[in-house]
Amino acid sequence: MAEKVLVLGGKGMLGQELTDLFVHDPNYEVTSWDREDIDVTDFSLLREKLTEIHPNIIFNCVAYNAVDLAEENDEEYAKALLLNRDVPGELATIANDLGATLIHFSSDYVFDGTIEEKKSGGGCGNSSCCGGNCHGGGEKGYGEEAFPNPTSRYAESKAAGEEQVVMNAKKYYLVRLSKLFGKPGISEAAKRSFFDVMLEAGKNKPEVQVVDSEKSCFTYAPDLAMAVKDLIEDGDQYGIYHLPNTGAVTWYEAVQELYRQAGLTTTITPVTPEAFPRPAKRPVFSALINTKRPPLRRYEVALAEYLSDKQ
Repeated sequence: MAEKVLVLGGKGMLGQELTDLFVHDPNYEVTSWDREDIDVTDFSLLREKLTEIHPNIIFNCVAYNAVDLAEENDEEYAKALLLNRDVPGELATIANDLGATLIHFSSDYVFDGTIEEKKSGGGCGNSSCCGGNCHGGGEKGYGEEAFPNPTSRYAESKAAGEEQVVMNAKKYYLVRLSKLFGKPGISEAAKRSFFDVMLEAGKNKPEVQVVDSEKSCFTYAPDLAMAVKDLIEDGDQYGIYHLPNTGAVTWYEAVQELYRQAGLTTTITPVTPEAFPRPAKRPVFSALINTKRPPLRRYEVALAEYLSDKQ
């Protein structure tokens, strides 16, 4: 019998990839909802509709991600808490009652980014950052067991959502990612990825300024969707997983690679974060270390696929 899958936020960048992936697998019966199908903040309606379809697997791709608005505006911060904290908590409770598995997505922003990068040697020996098990050639980063320490309101809302899932769900996969990119979502609320924005800028401007900071890993939406499907089907232990693509880079380094692959000759000027003042503090270094699952391919390879799909 086919397992019932529910994707919430099904028209977003990640939600559409998950929907497409599971729809084409005859072992699953898929329901994909976006904001026109369900108001996830109406908890009585949410419970009623989920109970009606009784899914085996629930993907929560709904999130508030206006990082700077949440920092500046109390009403926006309240929205962030509602979508990033309260909704995951309610979904965890409903999933428990239905015996369903909840897959919830979080962010590298839950970390403060104050650890120092280490490019050589073995493990870092610091369980607070990577559990003493650094990835690859000893590059330092945050492992799955690292303790969140959010430094912005948005990050606080995401960390609070993680806590709600861990406290209230028995069967859950909490998946952290960073710098998501891929085919733009078709939802009205969907944001364009950094690469979408910079590709357009590179085609229309002779020069772009890019922050040479905030080093972390990019995550290609199709790769993440497949990695999560494999995680579920392999029946790995419930808990926290880090599933970005391999290769930590700054925004500037990523644009260098993007323009190189796209054949653009636009001048790229590295600048400090002070060149583009933003209300919310970002982690300076927040590479996510995957210690539990097979590593995803390097982001440069995924980027080549992303560019080929645009041609």
